[in-house]
Formats: sequence, structure tokens, C-alpha cells
Amino acid sequence: MLRSLAVVSLLSLSSVASAASSCVAFDVQWNLLAFNFGGKDFNAGTQDAWTQGTPTDITTAQGRPPFDGSNVSCYLSQFTNAVYLLGADSSNPAAVYIYDATAKSWSTQSVDAGKFDPTNFGAILDHDTNVFYAYSKGELFSLDMELLKASNGSTKQWNDVQQVPWDTSSYQPTMALAQNHVHFLGVPGVPAGSAKIFVIHFSFMQPDPQSYGNFPSTHGQTASFFQDTGVQTKFAFIPDDGSATYVIDVTTNTTETLKAPSNKDSKATYFASTTALVQLSSSGSVSYLAYDQGAPDKNTAASWVSVSKLPTATTNTPTTGSGSSVAPSGTSSAQGGSSSSTSSNSGGTKNNGAEYPVIPSVARWVWSAAVLLVGAALF
Repeated sequence: MLRSLAVVSLLSLSSVASAASSCVAFDVQWNLLAFNFGGKDFNAGTQDAWTQGTPTDITTAQGRPPFDGSNVSCYLSQFTNAVYLLGADSSNPAAVYIYDATAKSWSTQSVDAGKFDPTNFGAILDHDTNVFYAYSKGELFSLDMELLKASNGSTKQWNDVQQVPWDTSSYQPTMALAQNHVHFLGVPGVPAGSAKIFVIHFSFMQPDPQSYGNFPSTHGQTASFFQDTGVQTKFAFIPDDGSATYVIDVTTNTTETLKAPSNKDSKATYFASTTALVQLSSSGSVSYLAYDQGAPDKNTAASWVSVSKLPTATTNTPTTGSGSSVAPSGTSSAQGGSSSSTSSNSGGTKNNGAEYPVIPSVARWVWSAAVLLVGAALF
């Protein structure tokens, strides 16, 4: 009995230091939305307000996901001004939670996973078709979201598109979206600076890789820069070692090398607007790199800046009401412009170069009690 209580206490404490059950995204006015920061959701406003003022609390209990999954990821549907969340409900991992940013309301879209593993995948949301494309265990899957900004009451289906044509035995997906093409980075046998491409509109995997300049062939995180109108043509790539920020332009087939994130954090996740790349670190802090899609000279000098007005995304405090959030179970395992939910590259309780948050006094008490219980259980 004592051993069981000790384990429960330790799991509860581990959730304090995890931001994997949180995510950031943008609405179509390019307001920064932060979900499950201290058990609440916030609108931090547009880029000019991120270091001043107070973010708006947009938390609503009705229909809100429990945020108890260990790999929550956010995607903007630009045509509908809706944010789709995957992995936000551990009891229903295939469900897609929809936040209507105009109505400020939540709904849950029922999804049949089929052969798709909703706990182990990388994904992008295509701009024009509003279809998810996800890699899971060597297969490419799709999920058509139509133009939903709220659940339609039916059950949608993940469909098996095709098997990918490379050695998948050790491949962890790094996926990016640009020009309605899915770009796979770090693919075995593909040289540095190149990507394998899946052409969405023709459901066709190009046989030869495309060269884009100079970036390492390795695992990392990505985020596509939106346009006010039209498809994304550039995406950011940050290798796990945090050595630099690369921006790949698929129109000119070139790559910009920009400053590395201040938090060199392999478990961080990213999301981009039209003018900024935002990082949510695994310790729950948020920072951004200003980016001008038409002025490369400005980008070279840009530095990462803290979004200081947002609380740290470390504690999932329960809220009252139907559909309120509950504390996560403490499982360790990314969210962002693309997601990869495998244990090797997903946000969790591990820290990779970022500071651990200061544990509040209550949590320190829980820790002390847990240690005592563990000691008691051993004797």
C-alpha cells in the first residue's frame, strides 16, 4: 500500500515539470494562443504585445479537453480560424479537439484510428485541403477535416495512404509543410540539405530527393510560416541539438541559417505565424524569433526574445465545470507546426539544455512526502 502511494505521489510531482500537455498556436489575426498554461488558456495578442501587457484568459470549461495526454499538438486551419488539437485526451487519444477561435468554443470530433497509432506519429495539416497527413510506423496516413470549425457529429476515419519507400527501422519523423507538399527531413540515405517530398494533390511520393541548400540530415522540429493569403512557401527546421535555426525556402530552393534558440532543447516544440517563429520549451517557457519573409538581411541579425507575459506551462491546475482540465498522469513522452509523438523526440519531463522550473512549496512538500513513502515501502 505504501509503495502504491509513493508511486502515485511521484507521478503527480512529475507532471509539475512537464509542458508536454500544453501547446501554442496562432489564430488568423496572428494572435498567439497558449493552451493549458497552469491549467488555463490564454490569448497573448499579436507580436507587438508579447513583452508587455497582460494576456487575456480565454479558458472555458465547456467542451475543453482534459489536457492529460503526454503529446499535445496544435494545428491552425486557416480557412476556418480553428485550432485542431491532437493527443489532448489520454482516454480517447484518436479524438480531435476543435477550438473555434472566432466563437471561443470547444467541440470534440470523433475519429476512428483504424491502423493509425495516435500515440506514435508525426503530422502536418495541409493548408489547401485541410487534411492531416501523418507518418506512423512506416506508413503515411490521412485524415480529412473538411472545413470543420466544430464537430459535425459523425466519426471520421484515419486512412492508410501508402508505405514510405525508405528504411523505417530507426526513422523518427521530421515533417514539414510547404507548397502543399509534405517534406520529410533526416531520411536514411538522403544527403544533408535535401528532403523527400510527398505531393499532396497527386498523392505521389517523388522518387528523387530535392536539394534546398545547407542543413544537417538529422532529426529535429519544424514549423511552417503562414502567409496572409495562399500556401506556405517557407518552413523552419531546428535540429535536436539546437545548433541553429534553418529556414528552407521551397520556391528558391535555398536555406537561411539564423540564430539558434536560446533554449537548446530537443523536446521543445514550435509554431510560426507570418512574422515570427515561437518556441515552447519542455520546461514551459515561451520565446520567439522575429522573421521577415521578404528581408533576409533583417533575419540574420534577429535574436530570440522571451514572451515574458505568459505564465510558465508547467502546472496543470484543474478547473471546475463540465469538461474541465485535470492533472496529467505524469507520463513522459511535441506539438507545433508539425508533431512527432514518439518517445525519442516528444516533449516530456526530461530537460535538454533548458532550466527546470522552480518547484513550488506544495510540490516540494509532495516530493518530501513521496521520498519518505518510498523509503518506508522499501523496509
